[in-house]
Amino acid sequence: MTAARYRRIVLKLSGEALSGKQGYGIDPAIIQSVAKQIKEVAELGVEIAVVVGGGNIWRGKVGSEMGMDRANADYMGMLATVMNSLALQDSLENNGIPTRVQTSIEMRQVAEPYIRRKAIRHLEKKRVVIFAAGTGNPYFSTDTTAALRAAEVEADVILMAKNNVDGVYNADPKINKDAEKYDQLSYMDVLNEGLGVMDSTASSLCMDNDIALLVFSITEEGNIKKAVLGENIGTIVRGK
Repeated sequence: MTAARYRRIVLKLSGEALSGKQGYGIDPAIIQSVAKQIKEVAELGVEIAVVVGGGNIWRGKVGSEMGMDRANADYMGMLATVMNSLALQDSLENNGIPTRVQTSIEMRQVAEPYIRRKAIRHLEKKRVVIFAAGTGNPYFSTDTTAALRAAEVEADVILMAKNNVDGVYNADPKINKDAEKYDQLSYMDVLNEGLGVMDSTASSLCMDNDIALLVFSITEEGNIKKAVLGENIGTIVRGK
């Protein structure tokens, strides 16, 4: 069996990645596919934490555009991530993978509160840990959550799974057919060029804590395993 490159990972899934072609809600086929891909990685002995966005259900930006208080809109987005996390937990456990959901906003009837040492213990026991409800604070994205949790649990890498985008480009490849894909970048490149890989808070946090980031497409079956095995897919971002 080929050895995994990483011992412990944080997988960042956008909410949109779970919605499939319908663009909203949860596509059962997509979430099952993601669960099976995570199972493949778990069977390699890799410790897996997951951060899921909520954009397929609610986006805080939309609420702000409606005139809603920004904090309230963001809290609604955090609750949307909990819904996605519980759906992913169910799919994983249906595939025989023990899973725990930890939330930054306490809701003990449905999930554990986030406790760093407990999360690490779950990971050591080879349970998949899903971090829900963002950081528990408005004005922070789930990208920042992924960076923060990766630093806290001492993950080797953040795997950022994108929907229909296979890496980082110098322009939007959906609009500009001449857009060029980067194989590797530094966090300073991302910040200076405004590449939009993740928000600036998350990029700075990764850079300051020397956490590598791999951006790749979730659309192609088996890509999570390929990323963990160190195959040449996507774009790697690291260092200054």
